Amino acid sequence: MALQVKSILAVLVVLLLWLPAPAQTPVGLPAEVAAKIEAAITGEMSKAGVPGLSAAVVAERQLRWSKGFGKADLENDVPATAETVYRLASISKTITAVAAMQLVERGKLDLDAPVQKYVPSFPQKPWTITPRHLLGHLSGIRHYSRDGQPQEQELNNTKHFPKIADGLALFKDDALEHQPGVKYTYTTHGYTLLGCVVESAAGVPYLDYVRENITKPAGMDTFRDDDLSAIIPHRAQGYHRVGGEIRNSLLLDTSYKVPGGGFCSSVVDLAKYAIAMQSGRLVQPETYTQMWTQQKLNNGQPTPYGLGWQIGARNGRLVVSHSGGQQRVSTLLYMLPSEGFAVVLMCNLEQTNLSRLAGQIADVVIARR
Repeated sequence: MALQVKSILAVLVVLLLWLPAPAQTPVGLPAEVAAKIEAAITGEMSKAGVPGLSAAVVAERQLRWSKGFGKADLENDVPATAETVYRLASISKTITAVAAMQLVERGKLDLDAPVQKYVPSFPQKPWTITPRHLLGHLSGIRHYSRDGQPQEQELNNTKHFPKIADGLALFKDDALEHQPGVKYTYTTHGYTLLGCVVESAAGVPYLDYVRENITKPAGMDTFRDDDLSAIIPHRAQGYHRVGGEIRNSLLLDTSYKVPGGGFCSSVVDLAKYAIAMQSGRLVQPETYTQMWTQQKLNNGQPTPYGLGWQIGARNGRLVVSHSGGQQRVSTLLYMLPSEGFAVVLMCNLEQTNLSRLAGQIADVVIARR
């Protein structure tokens, strides 16, 4: 009998060893820290008159807190939550930069080759443009103005562009604003060209490459292209101010600039992206160090931008970030890599500066350590 009991116990032990370990629930932020964050957010929303905002905080490379505030849709009285989906606007550029640098790691993309090696249809210019120039906004390709005049047709585009390469038609024949490397000129169009470079170097459609090599490994379930005609669950409505009055945002089809401003996601998925980036799951540590280093002009002067990321500092710590703004949204992904910290802020009011709020949240979270 005793032998029988021992045998049964032995079998149970073996079975327990083969059972999957229980999922580890991330530890949330202390209540007093979360309360300070919420107070900072509601205070800034009140000052700016923001209808709805969602936020997520990463600490020690884990998602610790996320929440929505206000309304994602005023007309239908829909609350904003951590699952609300917003346009990323220019945060999209970081995705294209990661895709490009993955291909560099795999020997499929040369940062210093002429872009025509990958996109032969792009016209030759008086000077060579390289993927490195495109990544750092040093190419001389214009932004949303031509000869000093804003291009309203581009800013408020309502035409759908079926392919990434179709967006090249808007600027490919225009003169460069300056010789590449001479000046820092922020340009979303430059990232449309970079998306075409990625597509060619990868040998698969741009969106397919991003899904398989960035969003899937990072576990980003809501992340996708911002398709106006698609049914996207939990998508936020957007607003702007006209004479102090909140109005619905103007229509914008972002299909002409997906690599530089045409994705959408929730704050939770962007937090997962920040974690994957800081943990070296998307690119190797030496690669993200390269991406998070300020680029230099031909004369050696540093710019405020790395390879796909805005570079700054706070209290002596490296800040890696990217903001975004377009119809319907203002967005910010703000990271302190040395601390394993990130905060994602997305709201549905245009032209809202979220940098001060991100800094406040960083100070609150890091001060507790």
